[in-house]
Amino acid sequence: MPIRAQRSVAEHREGRNRLVSSSQPFRVTKHGIELRVRLTPKPSRDQIGEILEIEGIGVLRVAVRALPQAGAANAALLALIAKSLRIPKTSIRLASGGKSRIKVLEIAGDPETLAANLDRIISRPS
Repeated sequence: MPIRAQRSVAEHREGRNRLVSSSQPFRVTKHGIELRVRLTPKPSRDQIGEILEIEGIGVLRVAVRALPQAGAANAALLALIAKSLRIPKTSIRLASGGKSRIKVLEIAGDPETLAANLDRIISRPS
């Protein structure tokens, strides 16, 4: 029976939430794109961060100053993404993850334009 090396908690977390560059946090749909985000409420500033890989799936790290109460952090997330993509807030809908850190956003519009804008936002330094 082979002996497996024990991983420390830090190594486990790093392996589970590691930074990636190849896995995209979005997929193109018929009416736009679906964007997967990991939301962090209450940091010092609103920020779109890097791409993480969580359990084999690419997600975009986003932080908003709003508190996670009464949907304020979700509303701030939608506003930040809309502002960054230069689209109306009504084009973005929270598809899943209302009370979870991992959320899926549906963004309506031309998929190619939205994907190009997301690539621009993700690749720019914060």
